[in-house]
Amino acid sequence: MKKIFSLLSGLFFTLTLTAQTDDVKTLQENARTFMRSGDFDNAIVVLVRALNMDKQDLELQKDLVMCYYLKRDFGKALEGAKALLDRDDADVVVYQLAGNVYKGLEQPKECERVYKKGLKKFPKSGPLYSEYGELLWSSKDYSAIEQWEKGIQVDPAYAGNYYNASMFYFYTKDKVWSLLYGEIFVNMESLTDRATAIKQLLLKGYKEKLFAESDLFKGEEKNKNEFARAFLHSMGKQSSLANKGINIESLTMIRSRFILDWYNTFSSKYPFKLFDFQHQLLQEGMFEAYNQWLFGPVEDIVAYDNWTKAHTDQYTAFNNFQKTRVFKMPAGQYYQ
Repeated sequence: MKKIFSLLSGLFFTLTLTAQTDDVKTLQENARTFMRSGDFDNAIVVLVRALNMDKQDLELQKDLVMCYYLKRDFGKALEGAKALLDRDDADVVVYQLAGNVYKGLEQPKECERVYKKGLKKFPKSGPLYSEYGELLWSSKDYSAIEQWEKGIQVDPAYAGNYYNASMFYFYTKDKVWSLLYGEIFVNMESLTDRATAIKQLLLKGYKEKLFAESDLFKGEEKNKNEFARAFLHSMGKQSSLANKGINIESLTMIRSRFILDWYNTFSSKYPFKLFDFQHQLLQEGMFEAYNQWLFGPVEDIVAYDNWTKAHTDQYTAFNNFQKTRVFKMPAGQYYQ
């Protein structure tokens, strides 16, 4: 009888624990539904109840801090963020949350301290390098580019650092990395306002920077980066194609010949995913559609719409291809 009672008690405890776990998960999903709709007060009500059931749940605590932050109750958000930072299992998101809270409180020094602590614990975190760079940039500290470059080097699959670095280089005399980082970014994050902004700058960069002079090395005499010089060398061979101006048609031709030349001269020395991708598109007859997608909407949306209607097969093939791929830069292809 005692054995049966013991078994029943154990079963009851297990079922109770399982039900409690399920309840916590259900409450968290309910809270996140409220968060997505912007009802942060109700999200907080639900999260507090969930935390009463499991006070140590890291995800619940992070969601609660996020709610307070989005509600702009920075006092409670800071209290929660400090508690999260004290946890041994604090992850990258914890440091991002704490950084955002300190930004909201306009305490840049504390924010910087958080990012430095986070990067010491997670030295390969692209998001932390990106946000630390943004903090520096907000105070006109141009060393921000060092953080974004480091983020690209150690976490090449994270898009944010490419965006920030390309924006930085677009406003310098640089002719290479603004274009390369920008194009990498729009392939990693193609459907956002940031992608549209970068596409506009890419077209402007080809017109006003790369082909502003017939000699692409003008102003680059002190550039000792071998990869950048190789890029300018291959692009320079196509310079005469810009004589009739820079538009989608001339860019498609310039970039097609560039890829062919790069593969004949530099691809074995400098393997680069972006150029491999362009080469693949060229081989599969989709490079024109790709250039239309990249430059058309920002150069002339009406002309782009007309092109898609006149080249339905090409447009459809590329569009379907886009839906099936995920573009990520691999490790080991950092040349800056």
